[in-house]
Amino acid sequence: MPVTLRPGQALGLWREVTLAQVVDDAPDLTIRQLAILLTVYLEPPPHTIRGLAARLQVTKPVITRALDTMGAMKLVARHRDEADKRNVLVRRTVEGSLFVEKIGDTIIAKARELPT
Repeated sequence: MPVTLRPGQALGLWREVTLAQVVDDAPDLTIRQLAILLTVYLEPPPHTIRGLAARLQVTKPVITRALDTMGAMKLVARHRDEADKRNVLVRRTVEGSLFVEKIGDTIIAKARELPT
């Protein structure tokens, strides 16, 4: 069933979810990092730096810097592609899966709190 929100409601929901992340002391990701993370977790693998850069319309160094940060937080992992050593594959982690799932749960909970 589709959800219909007015722009103010949508922004309020986004704010509430963001505030919940701050209160929960969740990893502090930039919007770009969050977009990369959600792409890795919501779109089917494999994910490469080149592919992520194309998908998000940014340069490969932008993806690499974001992955460095998220890798340090254990939200993603990088491995050399055994089939093509030139490629680096970006993989999901248990920590990252739990983080993304919690964001989804928070969105659902906050959406239920919206006035009808």
